[in-house]
Amino acid sequence: MAKISPIDPELVRDLALLIAETDLTEIEVAKGDLHIRVARNVTANVVVPQMAAPAPVAAYAPAPAAAAAPVAASVTDHPGTVNSPMVGTAYRRPSPDAKPFIEVGSKVQAGDKLLLVEAMKTFNDIVAPRSGTVTAVLVEDGQPVEYGEPLLVIE
Repeated sequence: MAKISPIDPELVRDLALLIAETDLTEIEVAKGDLHIRVARNVTANVVVPQMAAPAPVAAYAPAPAAAAAPVAASVTDHPGTVNSPMVGTAYRRPSPDAKPFIEVGSKVQAGDKLLLVEAMKTFNDIVAPRSGTVTAVLVEDGQPVEYGEPLLVIE
């Protein structure tokens, strides 16, 4: 006796077509115990116009940025880095008066909510891809983020 799949391939095809024809990045349909979520990755090329640098006010200019560049490079190469899947605004807490989802030292399980990224007035959950301990949080609450930008590190 052949097993009948509860998932309607035609419905999945229709949902994928709907996403392709609109500006949606994901759609989810639920009926009883059946849940279907269709999502696509969106990459955006952002061009930032270069502005002339203001004339220096003082002759002394500290160089902490040069020291920070190798640290940023090591974070992006770290296997536990969680990157932003989209351009938007990162939020570390569900509301302004709530406590943050995670802090440095927080233990997380795969699938735990780490933070939110708001894009096009939609809040998207950023979840832990693996279990571990949060060793670095690289964004502030309300900070704009780019696609692929490191958000935090889980070891």
